[in-house]
Amino acid sequence: MKKQKLVPESIFSPFDLLSEEIVFIILDFLDENPLDKKSFSLVCKPFYAIESRHRKFLKPIRSEHLTKVLKRYPYVSDLDLSLCPRIADVSLGVISGHCREMLRSINLSKSRFFSHVGLSNLVLNCANLVEINLSNATELKDMAAAAIAEAKNLERLWLVRCKSVTDIGVGCIAVGCRKLRFLSLKWCLGVGDLGVGLIAVKCKDIQSLDLSYLPITSKCLPQILELQHLEDLVLEGCFGLDDDSLSVLKFGCKSLETLDMSSCQNVSHVGLSSLTTDAKCLRQLILSYGSQVDLALANSLRKFPTLQSLKLDGCQVTCSGLNAVGNCCVSLRELSLSKCVGVTDDGLSSLVTKHKNLKNLDITCCRKITHISLAHITKSCTSLVSLKMESCTLIAAEAFVLIGQRCPFLEELDLTDNEIDDEGLKSISRCSQLSSLKLGICLNITDKGLTQIGIFCSKLREIDLYRSAGITDSSILMIARGCPGIEMISIAYCTLISDRSLMALSKCSQLNTLEIRGCPLVTSLGLAAIAVGCKQLAKLDIKKCPNIDDGGMIPLAHFSQNLKQINLSYTSVTDVGLLSLASISCLQTMTVLHQEGLTPSGLAAALLACGGLTKLKLQLSFKSLLPRCLFEHLEARGCIFQWRDKTFRAELDPKCWKLQLEDTE
Repeated sequence: MKKQKLVPESIFSPFDLLSEEIVFIILDFLDENPLDKKSFSLVCKPFYAIESRHRKFLKPIRSEHLTKVLKRYPYVSDLDLSLCPRIADVSLGVISGHCREMLRSINLSKSRFFSHVGLSNLVLNCANLVEINLSNATELKDMAAAAIAEAKNLERLWLVRCKSVTDIGVGCIAVGCRKLRFLSLKWCLGVGDLGVGLIAVKCKDIQSLDLSYLPITSKCLPQILELQHLEDLVLEGCFGLDDDSLSVLKFGCKSLETLDMSSCQNVSHVGLSSLTTDAKCLRQLILSYGSQVDLALANSLRKFPTLQSLKLDGCQVTCSGLNAVGNCCVSLRELSLSKCVGVTDDGLSSLVTKHKNLKNLDITCCRKITHISLAHITKSCTSLVSLKMESCTLIAAEAFVLIGQRCPFLEELDLTDNEIDDEGLKSISRCSQLSSLKLGICLNITDKGLTQIGIFCSKLREIDLYRSAGITDSSILMIARGCPGIEMISIAYCTLISDRSLMALSKCSQLNTLEIRGCPLVTSLGLAAIAVGCKQLAKLDIKKCPNIDDGGMIPLAHFSQNLKQINLSYTSVTDVGLLSLASISCLQTMTVLHQEGLTPSGLAAALLACGGLTKLKLQLSFKSLLPRCLFEHLEARGCIFQWRDKTFRAELDPKCWKLQLEDTE
């Protein structure tokens, strides 16, 4: 007889001494990588049970697994279904049956195929719901809104692009959901003054109201302005509002802190003054793509002594207007002039000189400013945390050294399409808090300057080197070594980059976004290293990398289980490599154009096997080669097809490409 192995009656574990509350605290620290909690739960049965009780937030990938997942996690209170394009009434029934009173929040913003029947079932069984996101549910009508109205405890509701909902449906919500604090009706084109007015009359606790692009007039505004708790009001693109209609308003909203009137081109300083009467607490004002910023508009801002954020993107501005803004808005901390026409050195210099406490400044595409403006910005605004100045192409290279010399607290810097050189980068490397740096289309920088960034900017999380053709492997090695926490890097069209860069970046375990399109020296060997080392990779662009083939796809399929988006166009991947990606359950978006090694049968097999696809971009020539029933099957699962008929274009030299871009502008 075999001698039986003796097993002790009880095996002591040090974890037995820990209370469940302490283990919950430990689990709270495992939020960065979802696989960490999975690994924890697989240690032993007690850990498996504790992790089940701990999880309150759930973001499932497939609706068909809902029953199993909700049994595994019975204490979920926040359910995000934005990765599940197909949520039918049956699925909502499963949710309502399992979650019941535990469920407090549900996100259906990317889901389709459910109706008012499923919503009614959900709301009636989950009585403690306080947050529902139904954005993009374009087929829902007033009956669905009436079902939502039964959620008596609802506080936050998104109905963005619910274009079939009318005043009747919104009226039902107003009557039933008296506790509403946040409501977004953006692009609800069937909702007008009546529905909005009912919300204002019935839902007295509203704090945030988004009415963007609604066909409303000033008729509903008196009721809105009477809301005593209203803090945020968005009227973007409300073309029915103009100075004449706003002039009849007799009082404003005293509690208002944020007002967005972007794209309200019929409203000038006259209408703005009428709308903001008594709004002494206003902290943020957004007037982007609106009327001209002149002396009159600037003077109307005097009555906002607490204004901290002013966004004027895309507006026509005058020098006197900018000068007056500087005099009137003494408390500004954030100013955005992106794509403003008329910004000159005189106006901008005058403004920033009077605002030494600015934290965020956006002067993107202010193409008339020179080194004079940058000198005044860096001299006056030494506390800047964010500076965005893409395409300020008249600023000389030598001026960029001022940024590093005078603005040491910068965390975000966008210098895309500028004349900065290595001396400028060397100076910017003094900004030790830098976390985001964009240097796309900067043709004067080389490894010499970028190496300094890698050495001294250890907190860097995002770097964009798109079409910065002077960059090679040596500087990317320094970035990877000196910035181990890097999460996003774009080296697209940096044609001198090879596998050496990818080998170095594979040591950056937090990398989630990698763009290497147009890098002909990169091969499957480098991609395999990324797959093995960067487990959190979620977005990958390898377009126009002809030396990447199936040998890169197979390790990607094995190790990159968090991959959600991939562009395979113009690579050497064949049917085998594409089919291997089916093992990535998170994969949702795929672009496959000009794949010579791909056959119709191989593509069909891969598409059927990739069960989580929600968006697919394919070459038009495949449309007639694939069976119609395949499209119908994938569309029924929630996948959207986009067909392209692009002809192959040879890659231009970076300088020629930039000249061509300038000609089109």
